Amino acid sequence: MTNHHSAPTPRLAEATWFKSSYSAGAENCVEAAPLPSGIAVRDSKDTSRTPLRYTTAQWTAFCTGIATGTL
Repeated sequence: MTNHHSAPTPRLAEATWFKSSYSAGAENCVEAAPLPSGIAVRDSKDTSRTPLRYTTAQWTAFCTGIATGTL
């Protein structure tokens, strides 16, 4: 799975970030934000780092791999 390391765009700067409800206040979490063409993921402990961005197809493949046990 390829990720896209590029500078934040205005859309990314305005993204609505959220943590999974499964995190239950844990400190070692990631945050995600829906984007028009996919999703962005970042470290919740260091939000100054550039988020990873994935296309919808990449994120779907990742989630399918987790759900089916192939990842």
